[in-house]
Amino acid sequence: MSDHQDQLRRIKDEIADSFDEELEMQMEEDRLDELVAEGMIEPAEATLERKVYFRELFRLQHELVRLQDWVQYKKLKVAVIFEGRDSAGKGGAIKRVTQRLNPRVCRTVALPAPTERERSQWYFQRYVAHLPTAGEMVLFDRSWYNRAGVERVMGFCTPDELEEFFRSVPEFERMLVRSGIILIKYWFSITDEEQEFRFKMRIHDPLKQWKLSPMDMESRVHWEEYTKAKEEMLARTHTESAPWWVVQAVDKKRARLNCIAHLLKQIPYEDVPKSQVELPGRIRHEDYERAPVPAEMYVPEIY
Repeated sequence: MSDHQDQLRRIKDEIADSFDEELEMQMEEDRLDELVAEGMIEPAEATLERKVYFRELFRLQHELVRLQDWVQYKKLKVAVIFEGRDSAGKGGAIKRVTQRLNPRVCRTVALPAPTERERSQWYFQRYVAHLPTAGEMVLFDRSWYNRAGVERVMGFCTPDELEEFFRSVPEFERMLVRSGIILIKYWFSITDEEQEFRFKMRIHDPLKQWKLSPMDMESRVHWEEYTKAKEEMLARTHTESAPWWVVQAVDKKRARLNCIAHLLKQIPYEDVPKSQVELPGRIRHEDYERAPVPAEMYVPEIY
């Protein structure tokens, strides 16, 4: 095999390895669907063909890289909020957005429950610390809207605290937008039946059981209360400067593609001028000899 052919083979292998990361995640989800127990309800809709899904996903991820370069080049500040019921697919969509991007430019924020100290702070204070600076995209896997959802339904805030949140959040978000932050808010919407199906999938799969928390189980009990909370939240916080966008998420593949395609349209972007990159030659010294690595330091090659 010539050096040229060998180089082409290695390039193809590298590209295939990059694609395999997405394939592995999708195969894991397909395996999950195969664990349907007898008598369990089926997903509500047939999903996209795998070939169509991957073709569009890789195309959109290429555009996300272009958007990332534009955000960095123009020093934009982008904050994207992902909200929705438990198991609605927010995490899967975020994974596909960030999968090919530079984590120094695009980062995910998923805050744990507030500490005792944070509970005594101004409610928005701990989120402000994670807002984007110039040249950054920040994806919030849940956000300050916890107060309008889980905190409200589970009694973690008082009626007065909830009302103050609804009074404050439109002004807070207008202030963010005036400061130059591009704020985009997504709500992932699924049906009662689809959430039940996804929860049962996780219960039957030992690799997914960690995703089920006691709070998730409680959310099933309080489905109607969460629905009412969501309806009021969207009605009172959907503003001209920071509107909500609802993603139909019963079909996870379509939801990811639709969300990414919509996100790309929210920020006009162009190709960034780049200088030609040339790999410099390595400096070699005749008196340099590479020191041997002790055999006991190597990881056993069992594959």
